[in-house]
Formats: sequence, C-alpha cells, structure tokens
Amino acid sequence: MMVADVLRPRGAGLPRLRDTRAVWPVLALIAILVFDWVMVPNFFQIRVVEGRLFGNVIDILYRATPTALVSLGMALVIGTKGIDLSVGSTIAIVGAVISWRIHAGDPHIVILFEALAVAVVCGIWNGSLVAGLGIQPIIATLILMVSGRGIGLLINLLYGGTDPSFDSPLLQGLSTGHLWLIPTRLVVGAVLFVALWLVIRRTALGLFIEAVGGNAAAADLAGVNARRIIFVAYVLCGLLAGCAGVILTADTHTSDPVSVAMYIELDAILAVVIGGASLGGGRIYLGLTVIGALVIQALTTSILISGLRPEYNLIVKSVVVMIVLLLQSRNVRHHVTMLFQGRRR
Repeated sequence: MMVADVLRPRGAGLPRLRDTRAVWPVLALIAILVFDWVMVPNFFQIRVVEGRLFGNVIDILYRATPTALVSLGMALVIGTKGIDLSVGSTIAIVGAVISWRIHAGDPHIVILFEALAVAVVCGIWNGSLVAGLGIQPIIATLILMVSGRGIGLLINLLYGGTDPSFDSPLLQGLSTGHLWLIPTRLVVGAVLFVALWLVIRRTALGLFIEAVGGNAAAADLAGVNARRIIFVAYVLCGLLAGCAGVILTADTHTSDPVSVAMYIELDAILAVVIGGASLGGGRIYLGLTVIGALVIQALTTSILISGLRPEYNLIVKSVVVMIVLLLQSRNVRHHVTMLFQGRRR
C-alpha cells in the first residue's frame, strides 16, 4: 500500500469524482432516461422496422445529430472566447441553395459540395468580421443571424419556384436513409465527430484554439497567430452548421428559411455549456458537448411523452437546464455543502 493511500482521507475519491466535469452531464442524461423509462416501461425497447433500427433511444440519437454537429462547431468558437449566433441562418441559406440548385438541374453530388461551400463562405464572413476587423463576436455574427433567413427567402424567390420542395435520393439518403440497420445520419455524425476529434486532439489546432481562448495576447507572444486561429474556428463552425443544414433540409425535402433550425444556436450554446465549457473560452470538450446535445434532445422527448401541454415545454426545459448548470457550479455546490454542514452542527 502506498503512503499516499494511507494519508488520503476516507471519501476523498467522492469529492474528486463529484468535481469531474463529465459527472453532471452524464448523470443528467441518465436521470432523464430513467424518468422516461418510468413513464414508458418499454422506453428502451429497440426493434427492426423496414430494415433499420427503431425505438425511443434511436429517435433521441437521430434527432440530436443536427444539434450535436452545430454544437461541436460552437464548441470551437466558444473555445476561442467567441460566439456564433448565425448557425441557424447558415442552415437556412444552405437549405435554400440546395433547393435552388436542384431546380436548376445540377448533379446532386455537386449540390452537396455547393451547399457545404456556401456554409464555409458564411464561416469566412463571420471569421473575417471577428478576426479580421476585430468586431465583437456577438455583434459580428448577429449580422448574419438577422439577414441570413432573409437571404434564404430571397434565394427561394430568385429561382422562381413557388414550391421549394424537392426530391433527392442522394441527400435524403444521407438524412433519412440507413446503412445496414443504422440510420445514415448517425453514421455521418459519428464520422464527422471522429474527424473533428482527430483534427483537434491529434494536431496543434486544438491547443492553439485553447491558448487563444485562454489569453490571445499571450498566445501571440508565444508565436501563435491568434487571428488566424479564430478565423479557422469560425470557418469550421460554418462547415459543421452546413452539414447539419444538409441533414435538416433533406429530412423535410423543402427549403423553409423562416422556421428551419429555429433557436438551434441557443440549443448549441446550451449543449456546450452543459458539457462543462465556459463562455470565457480556453477549453474544448467535444465528447461532453455531444452529451449536452443528447441531454437537450432527451429532455425534449421526455416532455413530449409526459403529456405536458406544448405551452409548458420551453418552461420545463429551461428549469431542468438551469438545474444542471447550477449543479455544475462549484460555488453553488460549495454553498450547499456549507449549508448542510451548518445544519449538522
């Protein structure tokens, strides 16, 4: 037995586990799923229907994929001490471009790359305003947030179609299809997550983003081009929003700039924060961000199956998210601990 093991007080491992960032998001997700299981005894039942997996758990993963992709991009931007409020508008523009180019007769594989290219342009716009011109991120991205859905409506008007719906086996296969038994969008989401993880954790980019978010001036002195890193973060955020836009647009096979991905930027920010990241920047938690997105979607599913009236959905969602965030706060936990210790005395 090591001397450190002898000197370590009993129960010391529990506070250490309690302070681990992954504990509270994971516990929140488990608690929500247990609640769903109590409400619906066969909640965890998974079956095969028409050659693909079906079930409540699969549905949560299925519906959380677009939010998770947007949240991963948001995690990069927040890691630089920034914010991107325009991801929903980027998705709206991507949907309009897809519908426009399909009606124009472009090959569908080309349309996929055109849509992603447009999303990258949106990221370049935001990155240029923030990194190039030094505009505050919340203001710079607010510009595209306000104008982006109008741009989508204008694109719908320009191609002259009164019905922006379309049919694309390729794009719809990426969204609503399945690979063997697994929904295709889950495979796409997993591949993009692994690719992003490799870029962030197996290259210097992740370290540079966290360094810039922690202290941009110090990063510059250390030889890191802070402006370039911030620019790259916004471009990647735009690209991931574009991937989500392809999935969401193909899911409904129509361009609806007004309502598509409404409030997804807020869900993405919440997912990043639930995952333990600070809006002050300096840290990136990709895995926990995905768990945060799953918490949000699982909570939405819980509200639906509980039979609550739609008017209460957002209120219940806000309360539960607030509880999770309070549990993550060390200050709140410290005050609660002191309160209980005072009562014991």
